[in-house]
Amino acid sequence: MTEENQKCPKCESPYAYSDGQLWNCPECFHEWSLDANNEETEQEHQFLDVNGAPLQNGDSVTVIRDLKAGKSTIKSGTKVKNIRLLDDPVNGHDISCKVDGHGSMYLKCSVVKKA
Repeated sequence: MTEENQKCPKCESPYAYSDGQLWNCPECFHEWSLDANNEETEQEHQFLDVNGAPLQNGDSVTVIRDLKAGKSTIKSGTKVKNIRLLDDPVNGHDISCKVDGHGSMYLKCSVVKKA
């Protein structure tokens, strides 16, 4: 396949476009590089906390900053147990969990650290 007609490796969209060194998909927002090895591109999404530590299903994490949750706030330092990592992120959130006093919600890996 030539550079002019790249398809998105994630959703197979024919509308992919080059933005310098990265290719972008306007439909699923996936980014990739033609220089990357195909095996690396197809690797499972890595879930890393704010410090770069890998996260796994069932881990406990700590929230690193105050987060608005409806009318209340989840305070920095709140511990969340038994997280579930999402293969298909929901609005950019890749962790599903239950926070004591707040119920079920989604969090981003960028706002938690492994406990």
